[in-house]
Amino acid sequence: QVQLVESGGGLVQAGGSLRLSCAASGRTVSVYVMNWFRQAPGKEREFVAAITRSGARTYYADSVKGRFTISRDNAKNTVYLQMNSLKPEDTAVYYCAASARVQYYSTSPAFYDYWGQGTQVTVSS
Repeated sequence: QVQLVESGGGLVQAGGSLRLSCAASGRTVSVYVMNWFRQAPGKEREFVAAITRSGARTYYADSVKGRFTISRDNAKNTVYLQMNSLKPEDTAVYYCAASARVQYYSTSPAFYDYWGQGTQVTVSS
């Protein structure tokens, strides 16, 4: 199995940028479809972005499309989420997650077996 550790969260003003990293250990990340999810206080965990095993395809929630970019470096066993033009509504705990079961991607957390501990992103207005 794989262990995931997120980093890069913090406090940023609206319009700013952050880059989240998800470092994997225990098994090569290249066998997993990788997602980013987020969860705001009082809300359900929601899909943000996904990337296929090779990195050839990426998928985004409508709310972040054009502002966020997911990427992966399988040689470094790391997945990234570049977040630009941040908005206060992007404030949440961001989680990376891995799935060996999904073929391309899924927006449902139920299909993801491995999760990091999360990193807080706070966007001030």
